[in-house]
Amino acid sequence: MSRIVADHAVCEGIGMCETTAHEMFVVGDDGLVEVLQFEPDDVTLARAAVAACPVSALRLQD
Repeated sequence: MSRIVADHAVCEGIGMCETTAHEMFVVGDDGLVEVLQFEPDDVTLARAAVAACPVSALRLQD
């Protein structure tokens, strides 16, 4: 099972992950990504959201 990992030290809250997969991510009031589905049902969508992050704050661990 794949797992989404967010690096808050790198996150700039740009929100491309949320735009790509709003059911998996939300950018909070603090400007940091919050992972809503650590073990995503749709791994293809999760990969797309991880790839969309311009600062590489997300990764998908197998």
